[in-house]
Parts: sequence; structure tokens; C-alpha cells
Amino acid sequence: MPLIATKSAVLWGNVALRLGKKERQQRILQELQVHPHVRVATLAERFDVATETIRRDLDALSSDGLIKREFGGASARPMGHQPDLAERQSTAVAGFERIGMLAADMVRSGDVAMIDAGSTVAQIAPFLAARRASLPRTFLTNCYAVVHGMADLVDYDDVLMCPGQFDRRENAVYGSDTVEYLRRFHANIAFIGASGVSRQGFSDVNRRAVAVKRAMMERSDETWLMVDHTKFDQRYLENVAPLDDLTGIITDRQPAAEITSQLERAGIKILAWQDHMSVTA
Repeated sequence: MPLIATKSAVLWGNVALRLGKKERQQRILQELQVHPHVRVATLAERFDVATETIRRDLDALSSDGLIKREFGGASARPMGHQPDLAERQSTAVAGFERIGMLAADMVRSGDVAMIDAGSTVAQIAPFLAARRASLPRTFLTNCYAVVHGMADLVDYDDVLMCPGQFDRRENAVYGSDTVEYLRRFHANIAFIGASGVSRQGFSDVNRRAVAVKRAMMERSDETWLMVDHTKFDQRYLENVAPLDDLTGIITDRQPAAEITSQLERAGIKILAWQDHMSVTA
């Protein structure tokens, strides 16, 4: 008996097999890549489910940061815009500060570390301050939130703030002065952030931030990307670099199997809080 694919289900002969929740939500995301807005009633009819089921799907996708929930439906998150730093921190996924804890544990005594700007990357600062007895001698950052988070450091003079043009929305500096300053130094490790991660690489909404991230990667022996799970399978305005330019990714949950396989083939390490807890439990 042949399988026949339809928009709402898979037909086995004349019997319709309804899509599972995960597959239905994936198809909703695919629909938003083609149409900027979808309506609950339209999706319910297409997938042959109740409108309440679609509302729960949209709420779940919105909670994961994958779509923008709107009255009567949802829309795709724009590739060229993101909320400012304060708003991103206030709406961050639960426990995203644990990514900062994992990152701080990687820094060894005597290291030179470059630290990018961003809501997730800034989470490393208080954990580094808490480990001040075994701190590296030098930090370089373009982010004021990182500097403020390190306020309890004993050797505060070893935190170097880059020059540059101040961006109030990001509480950080960018521009040619920032990039040129970073290129004066060498670092053991760089921690950077991104707006999205996909098979094509990792990308960012802020074009000025991309140049700073590339400079940090260029001057560091290792580069670790700090992102929460909502950033996976997302693409934004400008690509920073391909995935194989990274040493590893620090996150709260493992990405989807397809991305995980690609990362493993490229020799990129994945350090997830979820896995860390299963090992230490």
C-alpha cells in the first residue's frame, strides 16, 4: 500500500496518519520561512487538529524563542532585528546563567581570555569573579556588562576594556578602534555569542558585533560559542563564520540530532548543562 504525502498528514492508502507534535511544530516553522505570518484557524484546518492544539504549538514555539506570538496567530522572528540587551536578559530561557558557569569552569590559571558582548556571554562574569583565587591574569572585553559583573575581582587592573563607539542597546563598544585594539593581543581562549546557529554557520543581527567576534576568533587559540538552545536552527542577518571555525559550543541543551551530527563530524565539542547534570548526578 503506497504512502502519499499531503500538507496536513501522511496517507497510508486511504487512511490519514496525523502528524506528531514535534513534526507538526517543525512544519509550522517551515511555513513561516515562506509566509511571514500564520493564523491559528488556517493551521488547524491544514493539520486537521483543533485550534487549541495549534495554540499550544505556537505557545511552545514562542516560549523557545523560535517565533513571535501574535493575536490570532504568529509571525517569524525578523533576521535583522533583536531586542536590546536588557530585554533579552529579562526574557531569557530559564537557567541560561548556567552556560556562564560551564564557561567559567574552562578558564585556567594564567590564561588570557577574550569575552564578547551579549546577554548569554555576559553570564560568565560573576562566575569568574567567584573563582578569583584561580583567575587568569588578563581578560579583554568590549562589554560593560562583563566588566560590571567582574566588580569583585581582586586584580581588577587585569580586566582590559576595549575602546570604541558605545552602543547603548548592547552596553558595549564596537567599531574599528575596538577591532584594532583586540588585534594587539593574543589569547588562549575566546568566548563569543551569536543570534543564531544553523547548518550554514553562526550568525548575528548586529553587523558591527560581527567584526569584533571575528577579531576575537582570529587572536585566540580556542573559540567557544555560548548560546542557549533557542538559538539553534536559526539564521540572522550576517554570518560570522562556519561552524568548523569553532572549538566548541557551550549551551543548556543538546541541539537537534542533525546539527549535533554535523558538529561531531567537524570535530566540534558540545558542552551542554543538561549532559553535565546527568554526569554529576
